[in-house]
Amino acid sequence: MIETRGLRKTFSLKSKRKSVSVQAVRGIDLSVKAGEIFGFLGPNGAGKTTTLRMLSTLIVPDGGQATIAGANLLTEPAEVRRRIGYVAQGGGTNEEVTAREELVLQARMHGLSKSEAQHRTSTALAAFELTDYADRHCSTYSGGQRRRVDVALGVIHSPKLLFLDEPTASLDPQSRARMWEEVRRLRAEGMTVFLTTHYLEEADALCDRIAIIDNGEIVAEGTPDQLKHEISGDVVTVGLNGSSPLAAEVLRDMAYVRQVEVSEEVGLRLYVDDGASAIPQILRTLDGHGIEFGRMELQRPSLDDVFLAKTGRSLRES
Repeated sequence: MIETRGLRKTFSLKSKRKSVSVQAVRGIDLSVKAGEIFGFLGPNGAGKTTTLRMLSTLIVPDGGQATIAGANLLTEPAEVRRRIGYVAQGGGTNEEVTAREELVLQARMHGLSKSEAQHRTSTALAAFELTDYADRHCSTYSGGQRRRVDVALGVIHSPKLLFLDEPTASLDPQSRARMWEEVRRLRAEGMTVFLTTHYLEEADALCDRIAIIDNGEIVAEGTPDQLKHEISGDVVTVGLNGSSPLAAEVLRDMAYVRQVEVSEEVGLRLYVDDGASAIPQILRTLDGHGIEFGRMELQRPSLDDVFLAKTGRSLRES
């Protein structure tokens, strides 16, 4: 459904004194299969939205090639637009009209007849559970309701491929879970979904495969389980009451510790082969050097650990 090779984009930022070039996307290769939910995971400013906007024809790449839903991105942009749906991070609802009016207009703009547009609108309102307030102005909707209208607008013309830019940003946990259900439903109906996110839990729970992007480059790609499997062993987090540099230095030399990362969020993150046997040794080592700790937890590697291993920093802290 999506094939890219060497896709890149540079922006020129001008001020009164000088012009600066910023390479937002640095040659991205992607392959997204039909019928999957593909996640683009990375911190703000990593190049997620720039990539998505290139793939959806909103900005022109500086280089590289791409095929979107069977159409050439560079030579057939109009055909690409006919085959995709796009939902921006900021949404697209007009506060002064109703969801029904928005959906009928969107369907008509895609070339549907008036009767077909009204039929598609009624179907979409029911599918996204919007029927009860379909004739109220969008200004009266909650954040979650508005986001469902946004997605309904993106799929009213039954595209093969749907682009979602940060679909659950700023939503409460209940609305986020509801949006996940909608995305899974669209995939079950045969639609391919490409979404950007900076939420680790969202990428892990929702996506069939993910690509992790940082500084405009893909640093890892695969299923969530495959990526976490690359970080073998267990992770022990140690919350310290000070002395983080000393504790890191002491534990880094221990044979049972493969890697030590200092985190502002948790204290120390230790990568070990066997957490159950390593914890007693960690306790003895810290106690032997008079280092106090607040808590200690054992966990399997997460996508944040993958990001940390690939980039040297935590995505949560980014």
